[in-house]
Amino acid sequence: MCGIAGAVGSLSLVRSSDVSIGERVAECVARVSHALRHRGPDGQGTWSTERREVVFAHRRLAILDLSEAGAQPMVHAASGCAITFNGEIYNFQELRRELESGGESFSSNSDTEVVLKAFVRWGLDVVPRLRGIFAMGIWDPRSRSVHLVRDQMGIKPLYWTIVRGGPLGGETLLFASEVRSLLASGVVPRRLDPAGVASYLAQGFVVGPNTMVEGVKLLPGASILTVAPSSGESNTLSLRRYWELPAGAAGTTTEQDLHDVLANTVRMQLVSDAPLGIFLSGGIDSSAVAALASEAAPGAIHTFTIGFEDKDLDESRHAAAVAAAIRSRHTNVVLREEDFLAQLPGAMTAIDQPTFDAINTYFVSRAARNAGMTVALAGTGGDELFGGYRSFVELPKMMKGTSWLPGRLLDGVIRGAARMGGGTFWDVLRRAPPQTRWGKLADVARGANDLLALYQVSYSLFTAETQERLASSAVRNEQSEQVFGLPSAVADIWRGRVRDQGLLHAISLLELSSFIGERLLRDTDAASMAVALEVRVPLLDHVLCESVAGLDPGQRFKPLLKKMALRRAGLSKVDPSLFDRPKSGFVLPIAGWTRRGLKPELDRLFTDTELIGRVGLNPATVRTLWNSYTSGKRGLHWSRVWSIYVLLAWCRTHDVSLPV
Repeated sequence: MCGIAGAVGSLSLVRSSDVSIGERVAECVARVSHALRHRGPDGQGTWSTERREVVFAHRRLAILDLSEAGAQPMVHAASGCAITFNGEIYNFQELRRELESGGESFSSNSDTEVVLKAFVRWGLDVVPRLRGIFAMGIWDPRSRSVHLVRDQMGIKPLYWTIVRGGPLGGETLLFASEVRSLLASGVVPRRLDPAGVASYLAQGFVVGPNTMVEGVKLLPGASILTVAPSSGESNTLSLRRYWELPAGAAGTTTEQDLHDVLANTVRMQLVSDAPLGIFLSGGIDSSAVAALASEAAPGAIHTFTIGFEDKDLDESRHAAAVAAAIRSRHTNVVLREEDFLAQLPGAMTAIDQPTFDAINTYFVSRAARNAGMTVALAGTGGDELFGGYRSFVELPKMMKGTSWLPGRLLDGVIRGAARMGGGTFWDVLRRAPPQTRWGKLADVARGANDLLALYQVSYSLFTAETQERLASSAVRNEQSEQVFGLPSAVADIWRGRVRDQGLLHAISLLELSSFIGERLLRDTDAASMAVALEVRVPLLDHVLCESVAGLDPGQRFKPLLKKMALRRAGLSKVDPSLFDRPKSGFVLPIAGWTRRGLKPELDRLFTDTELIGRVGLNPATVRTLWNSYTSGKRGLHWSRVWSIYVLLAWCRTHDVSLPV
């Protein structure tokens, strides 16, 4: 696990007699690499072609082959191919044996060397065969092309942008593991993307390929972006997907198959030459991973839990019970309010793009890293795959409840709800209306009988009316172009993905596409790598996801919310009574903290009208939301004000604002 960066110049750089252009490109990449140093404290390296039209940089977090033989960027001497690689390949030993049988030899025990030599041998055909978490840049002098690649599930991020003219000359493509490192390049304008702000107001994170920074794009998961020289002054870009989330294939997987694939996946992901631990909340998902890891590991595994003084949110006792059952070495770290406030600056710095849900992972990652761990396994993905969220119960009800409504009645519901929210609350009572449940009635009516629309409404932080009131004119223009908070192209892709699928599997696909793919995985990567910790997610192994899609829906989902298939596959040797309790997610007690120790800071930001305006928000609406929240009005969950706080704080920290 590492941080990667690079640049690909255009033909104007190749033909130019001005060698200083290449030097400036290399200096630019060096600045990006320096901004990634937290991701790789164990080493750094750079490589470039002779004229520096291609420059790679690498920050190393040593996990496999801790020697210098595993250092990067890595070059294949015979072909001249070069790679900068971030991630882990869990089946690298299998691929290595296949290459060795064909006469290949190796000078390290790293997975990076296997990927590089496999690419030299098989080209891009090797990518779908990789089983792991990865983002990489590969230079192939045989075609004079650079390939940017992400893993199947999009677990490791990769961002890119094109800079035209300026100190780099011609056209240069920059790429890196984090958005904020591209901002540190000195050549990427610090301009907010109004479409990114619109997306953020809808769901509390930015849906790719857009980012919060204008011109910076996220490479989609399971995709390859090839950058090749053309006859003109610009490079030729081509993007293709090499894998898709699996359609339902009921009956092709048995529960024994699921157990075998899951156990093998966890075993594969235990490979590490550095200390490894497991995040354990005491819930079904993390407990299944921990239980299978304890069976596969040669010694006692190390588990970690964050506890709170607020007993309503504290799950540490459940985690301790599971840890005792599987005989792990268990560490529980109690996070008090004063600790949270002291560590909050570091947690906020860890946020790569604004998101309302990243700091949970930061605190548990920090605890694991402080205990000496370099790698941690997490239970992310179980709810999405096996129906653990309320969405699997509520969305079918919403689909059924709206399918019979005639158009005229729907129009009346929309107008009536909008009139109540707009007039009664905002204009008469001077306070924000509820943003949950019945406050979303008008939006539910607009999304009637449309699964994607209802999914977006159910997860939206703010109602459509509140989003519009929060936004400046530039952001409102983008809101009108989006489909329930999604870029129209993304909405088309997701609709196509769930078309003709069973309802519960379709909801699972939306959870994997949105909540996992666009929010949780990116948040986890940024928060954990801020403290140089690699987080692995066995339940999101793409082979396991294919296996789960083959289960009979009754076996997979029923009874809803219980995740019995996962319990049978991963927890058959653990007392089932440990999990017979209501579900509770890993949530920090921020609701109380925002009204106590955090309140002065939020007061300052929510009255900074200049900052609020530069970010593309309406100061009056922001203040009304904050006043309504602090006065205890119902229907305003802490996440609503927290999301605005994070956006403002991030823009202030990185000096990013809307174009004038």
